[in-house]
Amino acid sequence: MARETFTLTAGALARRGFGDGARAARLMQDCGLAPGHHAGVVDELGAAPDADQALLGLSRLLDCCAEPGDLLEALTADPDLRARLVKVLGASTALTDHLVRHPGDWRELRGADAARAPGPSELRAGMLHIVGADPNSDPAAPVAARNTDGPDVRAHALRVAYHRRVLRLAGRDLTGAADLETVGAELADLAASVLEAALAIARADDPEQAALCRLAVIGMGKCGGRELNYVSDVDVVFVAEPADGVEDEQAAMRAASRLAAEMMRLPSETASEGTLWQVDAALRPEGKNGPLVRGLSGHVAYYQRWAKTWEFQALLKARPIAGDPDLGAAYAAEIEPMVWRAAGRDNFVDDVQSMRRRVVAHIPPAESEREIKLSRGGLRDIEFSVQLLQLVHGRADPALRSGNTLAALEALSQKGYVGRDDAAGLADAYRFLRRVEHLLQLSRLRRTHLLPDPDSPDGSEQLRRLGRALGYAANPVTEFMAAWRRVAGDVRRLHEKLFYRPLLHAVARLPEGEARLTPEQAGERLSALGFADPAGALRHLDTLTSGVSRRAAIQRTLMPVMLGWFADAPDPDTGLLAFRQVSEALGGTPWYLRLLRDDIRVAERMAWVLGTSRYVTELLLRAPEAVGVLADDAELVQRSTRALEAEADAALRRHGTAENAVAAVRALRRRELLRTALADLLEVSPVESVGDALTAITAVTVEAALRTARARVADQRGEEPQTRLCVVAMGRFGGGELSYASDADVMFVHEPLPGAATAAATESAIAIVRELRRLLEMPAYDPPLLLDADLRPEGRSGAMVRTLDSYAAYYRRWSSTWESQALLRAAPIAGDMDLGARFIELVDPLRYPEGGVGDSQVREIRKLKARMEAERLPRGADPATHTKLGRGGLSDVEWVAQLLQLRHGHEVPGLRTTGTIEALHAAVGAGLLDPEDGATLETSWRLAARVRGAVMLVRGKPSDSIPKSLRDQAILAGALGYRDDDEDEGAVGRMVQDYRQVTRRARTVMERVFYDD
Repeated sequence: MARETFTLTAGALARRGFGDGARAARLMQDCGLAPGHHAGVVDELGAAPDADQALLGLSRLLDCCAEPGDLLEALTADPDLRARLVKVLGASTALTDHLVRHPGDWRELRGADAARAPGPSELRAGMLHIVGADPNSDPAAPVAARNTDGPDVRAHALRVAYHRRVLRLAGRDLTGAADLETVGAELADLAASVLEAALAIARADDPEQAALCRLAVIGMGKCGGRELNYVSDVDVVFVAEPADGVEDEQAAMRAASRLAAEMMRLPSETASEGTLWQVDAALRPEGKNGPLVRGLSGHVAYYQRWAKTWEFQALLKARPIAGDPDLGAAYAAEIEPMVWRAAGRDNFVDDVQSMRRRVVAHIPPAESEREIKLSRGGLRDIEFSVQLLQLVHGRADPALRSGNTLAALEALSQKGYVGRDDAAGLADAYRFLRRVEHLLQLSRLRRTHLLPDPDSPDGSEQLRRLGRALGYAANPVTEFMAAWRRVAGDVRRLHEKLFYRPLLHAVARLPEGEARLTPEQAGERLSALGFADPAGALRHLDTLTSGVSRRAAIQRTLMPVMLGWFADAPDPDTGLLAFRQVSEALGGTPWYLRLLRDDIRVAERMAWVLGTSRYVTELLLRAPEAVGVLADDAELVQRSTRALEAEADAALRRHGTAENAVAAVRALRRRELLRTALADLLEVSPVESVGDALTAITAVTVEAALRTARARVADQRGEEPQTRLCVVAMGRFGGGELSYASDADVMFVHEPLPGAATAAATESAIAIVRELRRLLEMPAYDPPLLLDADLRPEGRSGAMVRTLDSYAAYYRRWSSTWESQALLRAAPIAGDMDLGARFIELVDPLRYPEGGVGDSQVREIRKLKARMEAERLPRGADPATHTKLGRGGLSDVEWVAQLLQLRHGHEVPGLRTTGTIEALHAAVGAGLLDPEDGATLETSWRLAARVRGAVMLVRGKPSDSIPKSLRDQAILAGALGYRDDDEDEGAVGRMVQDYRQVTRRARTVMERVFYDD
């Protein structure tokens, strides 16, 4: 062949798509490619998925061809051949290797046959002819020619013929002449034909065994659904019967097993042409532990008595693909009705959902972000969605009974079970993901559904090749990754929506009178999802989705996915009712409709919190417009005290009366309570942030109300009160550890202004405090704020308000040890902060006494602790599950911290804090507490605080104990993140066990540290 001078420069070739222009120029020169005469070939090479790989492959092929000039001229003259061959060379090194081994096979890509899709019968006849079998002599049991040529040339010829067919198909696929459905169907038919030929070889090699039995091969999985990949396990199930006249059934089964095993070996065996694919019979009854072959009656008996839900889901794709066609048809006739009755089984929906979750859970973490098949947003999400819909609705609608995913999705759309847009979106995503999977497998003809690692040495180049094969030219890697992430996001959204779609048709008004579940059937599905009152749930759904309004249309779109989210919540029935109430209050509000339509995360979060927390539900129903904060985590983060103070100031300025002004501030508090509870339930903030947030908004509310009360008293008396007043927080309020159920413990201290009479000043202070408490507790739409002053000197018998001098006199003469302990949490939070600072100076010597508390005071504290445990624990309460006073609970940890403060606060500055955890940390840092003991106490305190807060969130009313009702315990466990599908012992059992275990350890530490001298 004459070699023409190559004139394109390395730079010009690089611009045409070649990675190494200089190397490409040399190769083209060696191949005899001239830009003028072979311009079309050069251009096609530059547009290949991998231009350098395509050129190298062409060079290798030309070197092996007997007449390379014929190939070059054919490529120049025939644009279809050129496109097919170059695309194959640039996409698949495995098919390039096949062409190098069989250089004449480039002609398989030329002419009319290369453009035509063969039918199943043509493929079967072709493969049987390859092994010397007559496809028409005995359709039930064709027999290959006996092997007389040494090593098994029949199997070798079968592999070569298979790869020739794959070569033709890849040529049509890569040039867009064959769509995904055609490719999957042809690969499945080709696999079935190879199995038929392999079975013919097995019969020829063991004719005596073949004469004893009839054997049918049932295709499962993608082969059964005629949607096979280029390289995928071919899942099969074998059914056999004795041949006519054979009475020994066991001998027939043994013979069938030998034939089946030999048939499976031939495609899987590694040879010069490589392994085609693995034949996998693991989906048979009892899996790998069961016999390879069963009789028809054995299959029927197993599926009637023992089969699990997943096995019926797998059988949805079963179809006879090889062997005895009459036996295969008999198998299908017996098994198919059982498949379509499977959705009536107990816990059917739960089983399907659990199986999907298990698939995701078993993905190695390092691969989850590159897995296009099994991960969330992958092919399995689409397949599970479609199969669940098929199995539920296919019982009454035979049109849905297809083993092919795209065909089934189209049927679901046409019959109204899936919206047209949703079906189109899933179909497009499925085609995209399967196309990516095919291209990944074509590269080396290896089974994979994992994207290349962009951080690996050649991963980026593989991604570039993949992107170019998909048509992304400008920036293949970036464009492909963006497209894949977008598709995965769409699939996740649609999967969550459609996975629960069967329930929607019980209540939604579908156009054109299309079929839907009866109320009874829908009730069964709702019950399976965990709704305790399916009839009530149906009424709520009917109310939400009825009518032709825009609100009803959006709710019809939302409810399928929300039912699943409600089902995942601890109390689905209450959540659905609350959602209906919120929607009725806001349903006509344009922003609410837009929010639900455009940000489905809001709906997901609503389902969870409404199905978990009565506390949140009650707050939200007071002001439904607050659902807007669910759209953004930033809106759930605790706001700064300065921002809250500014908003409270603005509220006071907007309103003329004291009642209205404080009502506005209480509304601000209600909103912040809701924000904090939502952040808590959605795990946006830890337990200590809950205490900080609740303390901050309570302090701001008290400050604003105090200013209003002072102004009100001034107006009533016609003069400014002649005293300064400070509110001192005590207890959890002072410690910054308020919970949803905590009272706001306070003390009031005042100081007459210079020249003012003490009696008149005290009267004014009492009037301000009385007005403050009235404004905070007056009946209103928002929750009251109760101020508890029982920790003041002399308790309820003492004066509500005292002067600073009066406090000094009292503490100097009458102060008790318990009061010193209570003052450890004293912190000024409202009013005159200078007065508050002087109050702290007054009490510091009491709470951090020089030299620490004495032995007699320590004994008093211990006696007080023991008495509290004996007398204050409510009757009937379980000490092991009482979060406040129980063993290892909040009180145990706090008393340990407070005793350390009383003993050592004078010498350890870090102990001079009102916070329990801060005090423990300081004690550990000062060597007063073993670090392990400190960690044990801290863990128990945090858990008890979290459980106590969750009880309030769940029940909507305060309680210090884990509830005794199993239903309330289940809801509480769900609110705390426990799930029944995690472990066998159940969520409630694990929650109680964890709590008892943690607090038991803390109690051991407390008894040792608190009572150790």
